[in-house]
Amino acid sequence: MQCVILAGGLGTRMWPIAETVPKTLLPVAGRPFADWQLQWLADAGIESVVYCIGYLGDEVRRFVGDGRAWGLTVGYVDEGTRLRGTAGALRLAAEEGVLDERFLVLYGDSWLQADPSDVFRASELSGLPALMTVFENLGRWDGSNVVYRDGLVVRYEKGLDPVPPEMRWIDYGLSVYTRDLIEARIDLRDAADLAPICSALAAEGRLAGYPVAERFYEIGSPDGLAELSSVLRGNERVQPSGDGGKHDASHG
Repeated sequence: MQCVILAGGLGTRMWPIAETVPKTLLPVAGRPFADWQLQWLADAGIESVVYCIGYLGDEVRRFVGDGRAWGLTVGYVDEGTRLRGTAGALRLAAEEGVLDERFLVLYGDSWLQADPSDVFRASELSGLPALMTVFENLGRWDGSNVVYRDGLVVRYEKGLDPVPPEMRWIDYGLSVYTRDLIEARIDLRDAADLAPICSALAAEGRLAGYPVAERFYEIGSPDGLAELSSVLRGNERVQPSGDGGKHDASHG
């Protein structure tokens, strides 16, 4: 099982600290965040990781190396200074020949409470070209953006205001795609994001859904970083209040 980690963005909401340290290496509860993520993946039986890097990518290479410290095989796809968006990064990875036929996608600033190996197997069983994990958000952590029904994401739209009442779920931040889908839907020459592709797949009935019971965390904002640090130290189990930890499921 392979997981692609999108970690090439600028992370400007975390500047000035993320101006010199890649967001995925920010310290969380005494450890670089990548250490937490890679251990989580390895413990779940993931064998291969591909980092899509860009801004400060050499720092990620230096810390993670070949992945043997976590029992993983790690490779890299470097966008350099031309950031291509979430979909464009995957298309570049396909062009460089490093993608498996089916692979997980994880954001480099997300801490998730799901079993990635179960998610991968659910994708295989679905027979569909893509799967999105979803959480019944009810507007608690960022705006809900998914209508989920009978094992399918039947609608996916970001940024709706007001949010339709049937849109009770949110993209949880862990997905599965096939290499064939990425090659067919994304032009290598253009920057592109995954959101429009997922919206189209949902409308076509080709986007499987995998419900997750536990909330997500993120380190894409100062509040999110402080919240997760507290949780991983075991100090508290955070409940939502206000706009809470905003879910930064983005490549920036």
